[in-house]
Amino acid sequence: MYHQRNNDKDQPKEFVEKLIKLNRTAKVVKGGRRFSFSALTVVGDKKGRVGFGFGKANDVTEAIRKSIDKAKRNLVNVPLKNGTIPHEIQADYKSSSVLLLPACSGTGIIAGGPVRAILEAAGATDVMSKSLGSNAPVNVVRATFNAVKNLMDIRVVAKNRGKALKDIWG
Repeated sequence: MYHQRNNDKDQPKEFVEKLIKLNRTAKVVKGGRRFSFSALTVVGDKKGRVGFGFGKANDVTEAIRKSIDKAKRNLVNVPLKNGTIPHEIQADYKSSSVLLLPACSGTGIIAGGPVRAILEAAGATDVMSKSLGSNAPVNVVRATFNAVKNLMDIRVVAKNRGKALKDIWG
């Protein structure tokens, strides 16, 4: 009887993984420079779940693997309807600020760098955004996640108002 292994290559990947920033830092020691790497990644299932992770290690692949593992542990739900967000929102993290706006179908994702990666991984197809203030990738990612966490889900709003979904969305 043969034992069949369950390799990652056999099954399709559950998450889309995007590397946003890879940083190399050098520590000067007696024998020369010692390099270490930090990686910022975003993972999402393109169905409304997205997370980010930050990993550090002495080699690139290990840093990326650590950051992806952390990202999978920090997933949040993004309420999407027809590929866009339900309402406009602005959120900050330190000196970075991100403004997210819903867009009509066919607009596409109008966003720069980290914000685009997060929205694509979440499965959004039509969103406009503007990144304000500092453009440090880690802070922009955290500001975007603050915005995404504060988006109101229409089902919760309808329940709180005591109305049906179609009364609110038509």
